[in-house]
Amino acid sequence: MNVLIIGSGGREHAIAWSLKKSKHVTHIYAIPGNPGIAQIGECIDGRVEDLESILKTVEQKNIDLTVIGPEVPLCLGLADLLEEHGYKVFGPRKQSAMLEGSKAFSKNFMIRHHIPTAQYKEVTREKEAFEALKEFTYPVVVKADGLAAGKGVVIAENESQAKKAITEMLSGRILDGAGKKLVIEEFLTGFECSLLCFVDGQTIVPMVSVKDHKQIYDNNKGPNTGGMGSVSPNPFLEKETENCLNEDILKPFLKGLKEDHLDYRGVIFIGLMVENHKAKVLEFNVRFGDPETQAILMRLESDLYEIMDAVASNRLKDVDIKWSNDVVTCVVLSSQGYPLSYPKGLEITGLDSLSQDIVVFHAGTAVKDNTLVTNGGRVLNICAKGRSLEETRDKVYQAISQIHFDGIYCRKDIGLN
Repeated sequence: MNVLIIGSGGREHAIAWSLKKSKHVTHIYAIPGNPGIAQIGECIDGRVEDLESILKTVEQKNIDLTVIGPEVPLCLGLADLLEEHGYKVFGPRKQSAMLEGSKAFSKNFMIRHHIPTAQYKEVTREKEAFEALKEFTYPVVVKADGLAAGKGVVIAENESQAKKAITEMLSGRILDGAGKKLVIEEFLTGFECSLLCFVDGQTIVPMVSVKDHKQIYDNNKGPNTGGMGSVSPNPFLEKETENCLNEDILKPFLKGLKEDHLDYRGVIFIGLMVENHKAKVLEFNVRFGDPETQAILMRLESDLYEIMDAVASNRLKDVDIKWSNDVVTCVVLSSQGYPLSYPKGLEITGLDSLSQDIVVFHAGTAVKDNTLVTNGGRVLNICAKGRSLEETRDKVYQAISQIHFDGIYCRKDIGLN
């Protein structure tokens, strides 16, 4: 089978790495891919937003399954386009992708289908937003309605910060139109938890638990990022809470898909806040998380292609998905200055000296003059599997000590906070 992966980050490299192990997969293509994916497949120049060009590639390369990594092509309707031309896709259709593409759509879905979430107000004008603030205590969360590449959420500690965020988002200057509508939301306390599930509209199957670390600095300080590391299983998730998730969240979510006639085949990523063994939904993402995917897929013992093919064909109920009992730690190496401005084109060394226990996923790299260089804010994902969190953390941080590029940075407390 020929598989096409859409995307260029560590998540897509992890998907390619896992699919490469399948007995069914003969060739892996990626648009645009990255140097890590190029070691196990063929990368094709292109943009994830160029749907017509992707369709042509699917036709020319006789692609049997297209796996869509990022949210943007999903929200643009890539799954719809490919399926309308008779091609199999792993990823939800455009209407279903609104669960991530619009915060207001998502919150409305949760309220209507009795999925626990924070209280909120939907606003479109500054005066209306300022008035809505009076209904909340501080801190309060201000969210842009549309896709904002991780920059559309502000946790305001006081009225001044909240009004500043509202004014900036509604002005349209910073979020390319994603802030034309805002959601003002109750701030939830507890600890964050990521729940990823395979879903085909009829069946939902949770993956193993995982913990993401969003903030840039140790002890969960500083601005949010795309994710600075992950561990699986989530060391903070108690069994009592895990048992509640199916009844409180997964069952009503699946029921909601059916009642709203949403054609959803792919992964649903549910961001949760957990407190006193109860969970509330922070957000839905309509694709694999990054860097959660890297940790999760290293624990997958079943054939990923068989799972994805079953999801795309509405046969998920027929697949028995098996996971290892191992612990995985994944640490992100980032460029100096991330998540704000950062340099590119810095030489990366030391990868050749790593032990075979270490798996490296490329997140923001490029090849220039036959040299591997940095090409993004999150550059590499360094991962290890073992019997305990302590063992895998030791392996990963030992490996990181051997890797070098100017301004290299990582959190030192992944899995601990």
